[in-house]
Amino acid sequence: MTEGTAGTAGTGEAPGAWRSWRDAARDALYGPGGFYRRPEGPAAHFRTSVHASPLFAAAVVRLLGRVDAALGRPARLDFTDMAAGRGELAAGVLAALPAGLAARTRITAVEIADRPPGLDDRIAWRDTPPHGSTGLLFANEWLDNVPVDVVEVDAEGVPRRVLVRDDGTERLGERLGAGAERAWLARWWPLPPEEGRRAEIGLPRDTAWAAAVSTLEQGLAVAVDYAHTADARPPHGTLTGFRDGREVRPVPDGTRDLTAHVALDACARPGARLLTQRAALRALGLTGARPPLALASTDPAGYVRALARAGEAAELTAPDGLGGFGWLLQPAGLPEDAVDALLVDVPDHEEQ
Repeated sequence: MTEGTAGTAGTGEAPGAWRSWRDAARDALYGPGGFYRRPEGPAAHFRTSVHASPLFAAAVVRLLGRVDAALGRPARLDFTDMAAGRGELAAGVLAALPAGLAARTRITAVEIADRPPGLDDRIAWRDTPPHGSTGLLFANEWLDNVPVDVVEVDAEGVPRRVLVRDDGTERLGERLGAGAERAWLARWWPLPPEEGRRAEIGLPRDTAWAAAVSTLEQGLAVAVDYAHTADARPPHGTLTGFRDGREVRPVPDGTRDLTAHVALDACARPGARLLTQRAALRALGLTGARPPLALASTDPAGYVRALARAGEAAELTAPDGLGGFGWLLQPAGLPEDAVDALLVDVPDHEEQ
């Protein structure tokens, strides 16, 4: 993962020091010794669509091909993998590229951790996305790890910043004053004056996403994440932790992932499209349909392989699982109707 500015994870702060969740999470995730700098990598703690099946990377390659066509098949095509983990998606895309497209495609993995050993030399490794790229920038489960401040309504109906110590203990801090954060809440996550109601101020995510999109000279930027929209904000927020494959209490000690769902509608800009992963992958040819039973008689091995692929596709598109993730598709330097042309097969009832 890449957050931008890293702090000092778990150092220089007394265990009892109170900090905002944004500061504490930034240090715990991205500072020296932080969670995303640990040698085992995030895949040791949680499973994303990239790890679920190579079909995900293949679908991304189909999207890359559509972007390539929309751009008029430029001499060089860029694929940028934001928050690349240990390069799993970048490697999957490289493996799935057809020969003609592979000859023109430059793949860049963006991650704050060191380049993992054994990664294909054809994949560039950077801690910031390349500027002036033309093609597809893809951010799978990045924005949920861009740290944000948490606010909670006090007994008088006023939002206060939630402060936290390294052991996860919380208390309410100062009242949220007028300014950009209060304006963001009023626009995107208005809180009723009900004690205990919580929100996560997504302004840093909006800024981070806009900065990533700005690196594209022309093409498409895609953010895939746990998400919610204005008509269904969770009443008590979504901040949580993950470690060793389990959801755990959020504690900013560097031993676990700290994540909060993304207000993707706040990140969107003119021309963007919001939809579910289920709808996006179906538009890219991934349906999860079972192979015909007759194939079991004529080609038993082929039937078993097709059945396995169908199971993987079903997991990626399950509406109550990975298929429920949000996709934000943001064109850059393309006509505002470009996204519709890229996803012509998306059924309207599947959109968020």
